[in-house]
Amino acid sequence: MKHYLKKYLKFYKVREKLSAEKTQAQQDFVKRIQLEEHKGALSPINTNGFKNFSQFEEDGLILYLFTLLKFTKKTFVEFGADDGINSNSANLHFHHDFTGIFIDGNSKALERGRYFYKKHGNSKVKNPVFVEAMITAENINELISKGGLNGEIGLLSVDIDGNDYWVWKAIDVIQPQVVVIETHNEFGMNDIIVPYDPEYFYPGKHPDYHGASPVAMTKLAKTKGYRLVGSNDLGFNFVYMREDLLTDSVPTVSVASLLKHPSNLEAQKRFEAIKDWDYVTEEF
Repeated sequence: MKHYLKKYLKFYKVREKLSAEKTQAQQDFVKRIQLEEHKGALSPINTNGFKNFSQFEEDGLILYLFTLLKFTKKTFVEFGADDGINSNSANLHFHHDFTGIFIDGNSKALERGRYFYKKHGNSKVKNPVFVEAMITAENINELISKGGLNGEIGLLSVDIDGNDYWVWKAIDVIQPQVVVIETHNEFGMNDIIVPYDPEYFYPGKHPDYHGASPVAMTKLAKTKGYRLVGSNDLGFNFVYMREDLLTDSVPTVSVASLLKHPSNLEAQKRFEAIKDWDYVTEEF
């Protein structure tokens, strides 16, 4: 099994992601943002994205925010990240001394993750906890608590291709500073959510029939005390900041401003096939 894992993990370009050059580059990034803040000439969040472990340029967006937050909470909860390697939290662990919880229902993926973090983990902090479970709105708080976290944490990252909206809505045992969550940009500017289904498993009855629109997710964020500050360039992984934090340095942005990438128009064309299906609009 270890031979299989080693063969599998070579595709993650481990040496490149963990290299001293990468560490130095990120230290330089942090110092640059700190200097910009000191001079009162802070560059916008959307100009600071980069990818190391994340799917797109979320690593840079997240590091930008935690630099401005002075790294006051170096903890995370992430679910839907498979093995936790190509994730929004891995870069924080390996290069910035964060630790936390990965939750996923794929036992083989978690085995890969445990092996990877045991072999390459940051010796300055504990390795993340890996929790195997199918996530629902009913069990998410218990899973997080059993993983050892509660109260204020640094990052919550959600990408489960399904009940993301309903699970985030249910979470009350942690109060993240930053939330990164996938929205369904195929739904455009419609204020709609696919109804909750605790038995849902991707792709369900249609690969685009799940999740919530960016508008609906941002409404939920506001009710939970968060404001929209950015997204990946493609405009579906939204970044929210707790509304009591960085109000003078990181401006709130509109949903529409994040849906301008040409791929959004192509994605929204796929909505035609499911536009007359059942949706929910929540009023708060």
